[in-house]
This record gives sequence, C-alpha cells and structure tokens, in this order.
Amino acid sequence: MVSPDEALEMLEKTSRTFSIPIGRLPAGLQEAVASAYLCMRALDEIEDHPHLNARTKVRLLRAASQVLQAQTEEAHFAGDAFAKIFNARHALPEVSLRLAEWACYAPEAIAPRIWDATAAMAERMASWIARGWKIQNEADLDGYTFAVAGTVGILLCDIWAWFDGMQMHRSHAIQFGRGLQAVNMLRNRSEDLARGVDFFPVGWTEAHMTQYALHNLSHAERYATLLPPGPFASFIQLPLALAYATLDALAAGETKLSRSAVIQLVQRIG
Repeated sequence: MVSPDEALEMLEKTSRTFSIPIGRLPAGLQEAVASAYLCMRALDEIEDHPHLNARTKVRLLRAASQVLQAQTEEAHFAGDAFAKIFNARHALPEVSLRLAEWACYAPEAIAPRIWDATAAMAERMASWIARGWKIQNEADLDGYTFAVAGTVGILLCDIWAWFDGMQMHRSHAIQFGRGLQAVNMLRNRSEDLARGVDFFPVGWTEAHMTQYALHNLSHAERYATLLPPGPFASFIQLPLALAYATLDALAAGETKLSRSAVIQLVQRIG
C-alpha cells in the first residue's frame, strides 16, 4: 500500500509543475489527483522511452489498458498482471513499474473513474505510436493533445465533482491540458526530434506552436478567473503560471525555466 509520503516523493521526482499544487490539496482530493497524475505519468514514460521500439510500446500500452478495463474494485485489483506485462527486460522507470500501486492509491469510490481514463489514454497513445505520431495539421494536433492531455483536464473536473460537487466547464479543461502539452512540445522540441518524433504539424514553426499554446492557455486562464475561491482555482494557478513563464524563457533563448524562476513563482503564488 502506497503511503502519502511515497506518492508525494514520486510526484516530486516526476513533475515540478504538479507536485506542489497536488501536495497542497485536502485529504481525499490529494490522493485522487495524485493517483491520476502518477497513472498518466507511468504511461508517458512508456510513450517517451528512448530504448523501446514502437511495437513494444504499443504492446505494453494496450496490455496495460486491457488489464485496467478488467478491474472492478481495489480489493481485488490484479496488480500481478502488471508485473507480468512490465518485466525486467523493458527497463522501465519506477513510476511505470508501480502503475498498479498508483491505480489503487485513490479513494475507492473514484478509483474506477481514474482507471477508465488511464485505460483510454493508454489505448490512444498506442494508436498514435502505431501511426508514427504523424501530425499533418492542426486537427491532428488537437487530436493528439486531447488524447494525452485534454482528457486529463476532463478527469480532473470529474474528480472535483466527486469530491465537493463542483461542476466545471469541461471544454476549458481540455484547453488547459492542450495548452500545457503544447508548452511541453516546445520545451522538448530538440529531444523529440533527436529521437525521430515531430509533434509539430507540417510547416509549423515554434512561433505557430507558441500561438497554439497561448490560445489554449488564455481560454483556460479566463475561465479560471471566474471560478470561486477553493482547491481547484488554487490548483491550476501554478501550472498556468509556469507554462507562461516557460514560454517567456523559450522566447528569450533559454532551453527551459530555471529552478530559481520556479521557486520565485511558487513563492509569489503561495
């Protein structure tokens, strides 16, 4: 069984964008959001693994999706099935190897919704890998960013609705995810190209992708200003601020946002 300290430690290892706001959430909500994030991160690490070929990635992701779809409750979760899928020869990172633990970290009442979203994401990732991440136009980009990020925004809305009954505009949640994903694509552009993956539509430059990111982030930000004070409004402030700051850093010729800049943002937002 995963302890809160273990989950937060893994969050800190895998994401400076989300580890801080997740750590500030109230009990119950914190476990649900941490479970969701770590499950999705486990899949990300498979999709981006530098030493696995496409066929292996597709097989692993689809197998994980099928196992998740076969579950009913945490008490009888088939964790052993993941151990068989993620065997030692794949050299997967810890966050991926412990996918079953993250899946069972959420409160029992909301866990199946997280499994559903994780299973869907795994299948969609596998489909994009199978087609070689071929993104021809903005519609393709919208499809990919929905698959790997927009749906996370929708899931967060569902988690909050379960936690305190708050209903949010899911379309803006999709834009929140798309905007953050576009910033990641810009930040990781060189690394992605080095491994033979190009997430930019044909003919797009960094300026086009920056505009795409700003368009989606601005819609999410405007909606965020209308939210009542509470855990969700506080939760999305830091990722949005970090995304904008990262775009500024990239425009200034930096490769990423410096650690000192991150610390200053965290202190300013509180």
